[in-house]
Amino acid sequence: MRQNFVGMVVGNAMQKTVKVKVVREKLHPVVLKTIKSHKNYLAHDENQLCSLGDVVRIEACRPLSKHKSFTVAEIVRSGKA
Repeated sequence: MRQNFVGMVVGNAMQKTVKVKVVREKLHPVVLKTIKSHKNYLAHDENQLCSLGDVVRIEACRPLSKHKSFTVAEIVRSGKA
């Protein structure tokens, strides 16, 4: 089973590559508050269909470059709507 994340596209200035921001919520063990943390992943977008604000599902694949080892599996929700 491949690693999957759902995140928002925050950058598409590169060719066939998008930057996806994945937000995680974790419960603090002592204070019992939820803490938000995020990480940006570079993902391969072969047909350049993603635009800013899109919510996408990314899936792990073999390393495509030094920093890119995910590919866009599907566009969950468009940013324009």
